[in-house]
Amino acid sequence: MKSTDFKDLVVWQKAMEIARDIYVLVRELPKEETYGLSDQMRRCAVSIPSNIAEGQQRNSAKEFQHFINIAQGSRGELETQLLLAKDIGYLSESAIEPTYYKLDEINKMLYALSKSITNAANAKCSYTTTEN
Repeated sequence: MKSTDFKDLVVWQKAMEIARDIYVLVRELPKEETYGLSDQMRRCAVSIPSNIAEGQQRNSAKEFQHFINIAQGSRGELETQLLLAKDIGYLSESAIEPTYYKLDEINKMLYALSKSITNAANAKCSYTTTEN
């Protein structure tokens, strides 16, 4: 049975945790990055749970899959931005490490969710074609 509330999805809950982490981390960035890297990191971090929520609220597996793909892209962007912030000396390895590991966990969860959506859609199509 499909949950009707995206807030029940563990992947959404974890993505929200990452978004909160990023809002704390970007406070450590230089002020000149307020409208650059800081802003982009916040946007990517918010995009992950937002797209999971939007996709889950759509009426089709295809649309849900599309929004999970967008969330995966935002996750990759955020990972890149964290690494860049570390590489240019804005954030330390120890500062980004917990969030970096959470991003890896989210990556695995989004992949599993994507696969589950595809499998469920394929099973439904298979069931539908055998009924005709």
